[in-house]
Amino acid sequence: MRVMNWMKRGLAALGLIALAGCSTAPQTASDVARPALWRVSDPDTSIYLFGTFHLLPQDYRWQTPAINDAVAKSGQLYVETIIDDKHPEKLAAELGRLGFADNLPPLANRIDPALRPQLATAIKATGIPAGYFDKMKTWAAAFTLVGTQFKALGLKGSAGVEPALRQSFETAGKPIGQLETNSEQLGFFNNLSQPAQRVFLEGAISEPDKMRTEFAAMLKSWSSGDVAGIASSFNADLADSPELKDALLGRRNANWTRWIEQRMAQPGTVMVAVGAGHLAGDESVIRMLETQGYKVSRIQ
Repeated sequence: MRVMNWMKRGLAALGLIALAGCSTAPQTASDVARPALWRVSDPDTSIYLFGTFHLLPQDYRWQTPAINDAVAKSGQLYVETIIDDKHPEKLAAELGRLGFADNLPPLANRIDPALRPQLATAIKATGIPAGYFDKMKTWAAAFTLVGTQFKALGLKGSAGVEPALRQSFETAGKPIGQLETNSEQLGFFNNLSQPAQRVFLEGAISEPDKMRTEFAAMLKSWSSGDVAGIASSFNADLADSPELKDALLGRRNANWTRWIEQRMAQPGTVMVAVGAGHLAGDESVIRMLETQGYKVSRIQ
């Protein structure tokens, strides 16, 4: 299923509890990314909409004059969720609260039998006893295993767009808000049906050798502002799992569109930075706003 490919690179462009930074070919000295940036405005309100990439190579250059100008003009930043790097135990506690249950079948019994050897290999790589995974809900096990795969490929954190944006706003003394809590984000996975969670788990352990190539392709689309490229990739990959598409894209995009509409009633300028996958395609936040009659201008 192509959704297995999405599992790996989708976390980078949707940002569901962003895990790490991506290592790919370095930029040349003159190469600066130009990711897509929009603005929706009325006479007393402007909202910049920035589609981010959560996993980036170290020192990747993406802060163009247009983005820097939007940051300077915005009085507040809103991101998908705020992860407290100084207190990671808060997120761990939420994962523990939602991600474990009693009387679950062994994890190996929850996937295609043909993938059990891959599952065993993936679990062994974590250094965590296999019995621990049997106590995890299927989606939580997938989360843990894909994080280990990222690390095994040399992916490391703090290089994505959000940390840099947050630092800019914090340094300027400007507030930072979130569109979802950590609990709400994890809840999107927790509320998936067991078949959808199974797809998620199988995606977490499948085709690890292709992950670097897939990330590089997605990064190329993002860095060149190729919104159509991002959209076509996501639409194709998630077509195999309508439930995943609705839970992770459709409903969240609708929630954020309503939030933006409400925020438009307040004067001022703010920036909303969410994964680029949410701002691309027919079910994107951009398209939903346009359907509601808003003029959304592409400024980069």
